[in-house]
Amino acid sequence: MTKNEITANYDESWKEALNEYFDSFLSFFFPVAYEAIDWTKPPESLDKELQQITASSSTEKRIADKLYKVWLLDKTQAWILIHIEIQSQYDVDFQERMYTYNYRAFDLYHKFVVGLAILGDTSSTWRPNSYHQAMLDCELSLKFPIAKLLDYESRWTELESNPNPFAIIVMAHLKTKATTGNLSEREQWKWTLIRGLYERGLTREQIVKLFKIIDKMMTLTKELQRGLVAKIKHLEEEKKMPFISPTEELAMERGEQQIIIRQLNRRIGGIESSFIDTIRTLTIEQLELLGEALLDFSSVTDLEEWLQNKPES
Repeated sequence: MTKNEITANYDESWKEALNEYFDSFLSFFFPVAYEAIDWTKPPESLDKELQQITASSSTEKRIADKLYKVWLLDKTQAWILIHIEIQSQYDVDFQERMYTYNYRAFDLYHKFVVGLAILGDTSSTWRPNSYHQAMLDCELSLKFPIAKLLDYESRWTELESNPNPFAIIVMAHLKTKATTGNLSEREQWKWTLIRGLYERGLTREQIVKLFKIIDKMMTLTKELQRGLVAKIKHLEEEKKMPFISPTEELAMERGEQQIIIRQLNRRIGGIESSFIDTIRTLTIEQLELLGEALLDFSSVTDLEEWLQNKPES
């Protein structure tokens, strides 16, 4: 594989970011929605419902899509579908896909879906935000808010000082896009962003979580990654940080994840991608507990119940 063939991992990175920071996501991109939600009631992730909605349509499954149930301050319930459109510069089916998800949700569950879209492409003019059809005096339409990541390029200084985790995630996304053909420059930007995590005065847990998202998105060759790891270790020694380097912790988690997934496939057969996604969010301690528990699993239901009631790390 040559340097230019390294593929950035946007979808999984954004999905992990949404899993970790849903409230921060809405606060950063869609403040109107954020301010309408009652955050004393935890949002509920609706992965099964999303799979049924997307599977029932003619559109392909999107890894970064997320569906949440929230409660508003006026005591009503709302379903919010987040769609991350990363690759397209022009997608003739995008507006129709947003409409399709909405009417499929209503058809299946009698729920109106509030669709929110993130456009992470490199075209400044592509900004789809509505779907409309009309014939013989009959009309239907859907309008949905969008956030265009390219617009944040002109607000870089603001991003650098913004404590919201999505400020640095947007920075990582923009620089990953900008360095598609220049991985040496990507390594320099990755180092700058990771070093910035330490300089923001974040806790160990905050650094590790954001590091994992940035590291997964801003993919490098093995040689460039080794150089980056050496820089990070030197920085930690310089700052006398009394904890495991995020790079080492991430490597341990990834190895543990692969072992657990292989063991589950042998024990209960092939497992769905949604379960694999959840397993990839577990800490090392949780992975160890799952490794012990799976010895007693006899079906995928056992895995589902364990993940629903998994112990806090």
